[in-house]
Amino acid sequence: MPKKLRAGILGYGRMGRGFVAAMQDSELWEVAAVYDICDQTRRLAAQQVPNAAIYDDPDAIFGDASIDAVGLFTLADARPQQIRQALANRKHVLAEKPIGPDVSTEWQLVREIEASDRLVAVNLFNRNAWYHKDIQRFIAEGEIGDLAVIRICHMTPGHMPLEGHDPEGPPFHDCGMHYVDVARWYAQSEYQSWHAQGLRMWGHKDPWWVQAHGTFANGVVFDITQGFIYGHLAKEKPHHCYVDVVGTKGVARMRHDFAEATVELYGVHKTLCKTAAFNDKKLDVMVDVFARSILAGKNLGMPQARDSVIASEVSWAMLNDAISHVPPVRGTPEEMQQILEHRRNLVNGFGLPVKTQKQPESELVPD
Repeated sequence: MPKKLRAGILGYGRMGRGFVAAMQDSELWEVAAVYDICDQTRRLAAQQVPNAAIYDDPDAIFGDASIDAVGLFTLADARPQQIRQALANRKHVLAEKPIGPDVSTEWQLVREIEASDRLVAVNLFNRNAWYHKDIQRFIAEGEIGDLAVIRICHMTPGHMPLEGHDPEGPPFHDCGMHYVDVARWYAQSEYQSWHAQGLRMWGHKDPWWVQAHGTFANGVVFDITQGFIYGHLAKEKPHHCYVDVVGTKGVARMRHDFAEATVELYGVHKTLCKTAAFNDKKLDVMVDVFARSILAGKNLGMPQARDSVIASEVSWAMLNDAISHVPPVRGTPEEMQQILEHRRNLVNGFGLPVKTQKQPESELVPD
């Protein structure tokens, strides 16, 4: 068994805690140090990671030559400096997306990352999902013929305006960039054209629901629907999440409810159905492939910074296209306040964990 890789964690909010838990369950990682800006969160880290050094300044982590890699689970406006500091100190990097607060900064970071000999992975978690891999294997076998249409929907009662994540942008960027990435991953082509429509829910200034449709350079067409607008005050909270891939001969599709995912494959030679655990953000898969890549000295399947930045750039462009079409307004600010109050009193986000009064101040609202 090789010596465990030592990790330094920056940001111990929801994603930071999730990654630390995955590393603690792994035989390849030791969590050596944790930094967070919030005193309450540092106390929590000291309880949950008792063997780690706890810091109120990240410089000690970057300066520790024994630390092999850093996990950057802060907000987007903090990541550029932290990525550069990590590279300067010869640390490998595992970062949340987006890697910067604007596209020009992100592309500059890509150039710096690709000029470095350090491995930098970005948490595009769908690329670690068993269900997408099953569907892509089915497509590669020729079971659905030529790929023609990619349809993706992700509508949930997710995070609301005023709940944080401002540096990540509105939902179609913060969350929707995952699905912009998924469509491009399936198409194996670059986006060529699109048209987007948005909706300003509750009178908020930003569209909280967006649908974009268009084409890839290879002729595959797509539509992507994303919105955190789906039944916030319903007695039982619903979700509507799917991928529907249409070929010239067959169909492959997936749906999930954040607990289980079901894949249905309708091919020319076989029909398959599989249901298994959804596995939330697939952090166990991410930390495993990141560790094995570091030990091998090459990328063994990690999502990369370039993919993240393309998804960020295109999702911003689609969002801005929706804004240019003057999104209509539905709902009232009073309804929004009612929803915010409702969410503050939730213990758990019915499959979508949210910031509550019982959680640390540095808690992040999820994608």
